[in-house]
Amino acid sequence: MSLLVLPPEKLRRTIDPASLKIKSSQELEAEDVILLPGQPRACKSLEFGLRIELPGYNIVVTGVPGTGRHTLVKSVAKKWAAEKKNPGDWCYVYNFEKPFNPLYLKLKPGEGKVLAQSMETFIENAKSNLRSAFESEEYQAQKDALEQELREKQQREIERLQQMAAERSLSLMRTPQGLVFVPLKEGKALTPEEFESLPAEEREVFEQHLEEMQKEAQRFFQKIPRWQQEVREKIKQLNQEVAKFTLKHLLDELKEKFAQNKQVLAYLEKVEADMVKNIALFFLEEQKKAALQEEMPVPLKSEESKNSSFFRRYLVNVLVDNSHLSHAPVIYEDNPSLGNLVGKIEHIQQMGFLVTDFHLLKPGALHKANGGVLILDLEQLLLNPGSFEALKRCLKSAQIRIENLAEKFSLISTVSLEPEPIPLEVKIILIAPPYLFYLLKMYDPDFIKLFKIIADFDESLPFDAENINYYLKLIASIIKKNNLLPFKAEAIAKVMEYALRVVEDKKKISAEIRKVSDLVSESSFLAKSKNKEEVEKADVLEAIEFREFRVNRYQEKVLEAILRDIIFIETEGEAIGQINGLSVISLGDFSFGRPSKITANVRLGEGEVVDIEREVKLGGPIHSKGVMILSSFLGARYAKTNPLSLKATLVFEQSYSGVEGDSASAAELLALLSAIAEVPLKQGLAITGSVDQKGRIQPIGGVNEKIEGFFTLCKKRGFTGDQGVVIPKANVKHLMLKEEVVEAVKEGKFKVYAIESIDEAIELFTGLPAGESIEREGFARGSFNALVQEKLEFFAQRRKELARQLQGKEGDGKED
Repeated sequence: MSLLVLPPEKLRRTIDPASLKIKSSQELEAEDVILLPGQPRACKSLEFGLRIELPGYNIVVTGVPGTGRHTLVKSVAKKWAAEKKNPGDWCYVYNFEKPFNPLYLKLKPGEGKVLAQSMETFIENAKSNLRSAFESEEYQAQKDALEQELREKQQREIERLQQMAAERSLSLMRTPQGLVFVPLKEGKALTPEEFESLPAEEREVFEQHLEEMQKEAQRFFQKIPRWQQEVREKIKQLNQEVAKFTLKHLLDELKEKFAQNKQVLAYLEKVEADMVKNIALFFLEEQKKAALQEEMPVPLKSEESKNSSFFRRYLVNVLVDNSHLSHAPVIYEDNPSLGNLVGKIEHIQQMGFLVTDFHLLKPGALHKANGGVLILDLEQLLLNPGSFEALKRCLKSAQIRIENLAEKFSLISTVSLEPEPIPLEVKIILIAPPYLFYLLKMYDPDFIKLFKIIADFDESLPFDAENINYYLKLIASIIKKNNLLPFKAEAIAKVMEYALRVVEDKKKISAEIRKVSDLVSESSFLAKSKNKEEVEKADVLEAIEFREFRVNRYQEKVLEAILRDIIFIETEGEAIGQINGLSVISLGDFSFGRPSKITANVRLGEGEVVDIEREVKLGGPIHSKGVMILSSFLGARYAKTNPLSLKATLVFEQSYSGVEGDSASAAELLALLSAIAEVPLKQGLAITGSVDQKGRIQPIGGVNEKIEGFFTLCKKRGFTGDQGVVIPKANVKHLMLKEEVVEAVKEGKFKVYAIESIDEAIELFTGLPAGESIEREGFARGSFNALVQEKLEFFAQRRKELARQLQGKEGDGKED
C-alpha cells in the first residue's frame, strides 16, 4: 500500500522565489498587460472576424468573466481601427418636402461641426442683410412705386365714375359706408324729401341713372381685390428677388466651402429656395420681435433669436462628430437600452403638448460606432427590452433606424418623426457567457447568420516560461496602476501558486485577471496596515485566508453540525456497509468539501440495486447513471454464470437536497461490496472518484476542496495517524492543497492515496487482498472478492431453492 500513498511533493506545486530571478517587483517593468500569450485562439478569431469585410461576420466573445475579455477585445479592436480611416460626421437636417422625415448628411471628419457653425453664421448674416435690404431706400422706393401704382389706378377709376355721374346729373360722394351717388338739380344735391317731390317721370330717370352707377361702382369694387392681389404678387416677387440677391453671395461662400459634397450642395440649394419662398415669414418674425421688444424692452439673446421658428429649420443637428478621431471609432456601450443603441427622438413640452423636431434626434451607440467597432455585453443587451431585436434589424438591413419604444408599444400618442435611416457599416463584438451563445445559436436562426465568428477565451494558461514572465508583468502593472506596495519575490510566488490553485492544475495557471488583481490589492492593504514597506509571503497567505473567512460561514455551520453529532460522520473505527464519501458545495466563487455518510443494505432479491435518492426524486440523472453502472459491475464480475440474486439499497444519509454527479460511485460500490461480503470498512478514510463498468477509477472535480473538507474534520477531532483521503490517480495532477495539509502529510498525521482501480480501494479500506480472478476457479480463496462471490452464489442458490419450493406448492394445489 505504500506505493499508493502520495508523497508531500505530489500534493502541491510550489514556486521557488529564486526561480523568478528577481528580489522585488520594483525590478519589473510595468506595462499594460493583456492575455495575448495565452489566448491565441481568441486573438486569431478576433483578428479574422475584424478583417473579413463581408456581411454577417460579426463576433461573439465567450469565456469566464475576469479573464480579460474586455481588455483584449478593446486592444485588438483599437489596433484594427487604427488602420482604418475616420468614417466622418453624420448630421440631420430639415426635410423641406417632408417635414416629418429629416434627412441625413454624411460629411468628412470635422465638417459636421463646420457646417453647423457656418449655417449659424449664415443665418445671423442673412437676418442682418435681409433687414438692411428691406429697409433700404431703393427697396422702399420700388415697393412704394408698386403701392402708388395701385393708388393711382384706384384714383383714375374714381375720377371716371365721377365723370359718368356728372353726365347723369349725379354727384359721387365718399362716406364711411363707401361711395354714394346723390341726384343734382341746378348743381344742388337734392334731399330725400326734395327727391320724393319730383315729378314721377323725372324721378324715374334719376332712379335709372342711380341704378346704372351703382352697378358701375360695384364693378369697380370687384376690381380692387384683383388689383391688390396683383400688387401683392409684385411685392412678393420683389421681396423674393431682393432676398435671392441678398442671400446669393452668402450661400455662394457656403457652396464653395463644401463644393466636394454633393449632398450638402443639394441641401444648400433647398435652403435657398425655401428661404426665398418663405421670406414673408421673416417679416412675421420681425413683427413678433418688435412687439415683444415693445412689451419688454430687453434685447433678445442671440440663442433665442437663432432658434426662432423661422430660422430653426435651417440649423444643422450634428448627430455624430468624429473630428477628434484620427481613425475608425471603437465604442463600448455598457447600457445598451434601445435609445442608447439606435438613438432616440426626444420631446419637449409646449403649451401642454409634447412636440419634437429634427434637433431633438439623439445618436445611439450604432451611430457613434458606424464605420468602426461596437462592443456590447450580450447579457445587458438581452435585459433591455427591444434592444437585441433592433440590433438584428439594423444588421440585416445595414441601416440605423431610430426607434421609439414608447410609440412601438403605444405608450404615448403624439406627432413624431421618422428620420431617414443612416447606412450602417460596423463590426459588432458581443461579449457573452458560453451558455447564452449556445442557446441563441440553437434557438435563434438569425443569430448564427449575423454572428459567424466565435472567439473563445480559455480560463487557464500553460504554466510555462512565457506565461510566468507575463504574470510578473501583470502583477507589476496592477501594483503601478493601483499605487500598491512593492511585492517581494516570495509574495509574488504565493500569488502565482494561488493562480495555480484557482484552476486546480499544476501545469496551468489561471487566466482570471480579476481574482489575481483582487489578491494583490488585498495583500498590499494588509501589509500597509502593518506599516510594512514591502508585501511579504505572510501577507499574501493572510489575504487568502481572509478571503475565505469572509465567505465560509456556511462551511463552518456544516462542520459545527458534524462535530456536535447532529450530522453523523465517523472518522475512526470500522463499519460494514458504511463509508465516507466526499462532495463539493459551491456558493458562487467559493467552494468547500463536505463529508457524507453513504450506507448500503443487501438481502435476497432479483438483482435490483435501488438508489433511494432516485426513488424520492432527489438524485440527478448522472448520479442515477453511476448507480446503474454499479449493478452492471456486480453482474459482470461476480455473476457471469448465475443470476444476480440480491436486492440492495444505497443512500446518502442525512441528505435533504438533490444529489447529482457520479463522483461518489466508487464510495457507493465499496459500501455495497462491504454489505455483501460483510467485511467492515475503515471509517478513518474517505474516498472520491467515479467508477466504470470495468472497475477503473475515473477522475472527478473539486479534488482539493474534498480532501481539505475531510482533513479539517479530522484535524478538529484530532488526528489518529490512520486518517486520509483516497482519490483517483488521474487527479494527482490537479492537486494544489493548502500548506497545512501538506505539513500534516509530512508529519505522518494524514495521508492522501491515489488509486486506479476498485481493487486497490478494497485493499485500502478492508486490509484484505482483493483477490484476482482465476479462470474457472473464481477468486483466490480468502480474498475479499471471493467473499463477495460466495455470498452472491449463496443468494443465487437460495433463490433457486425457494423457486422449486414455490413450484412444488403450486403442483400440490393443482392435484387437489
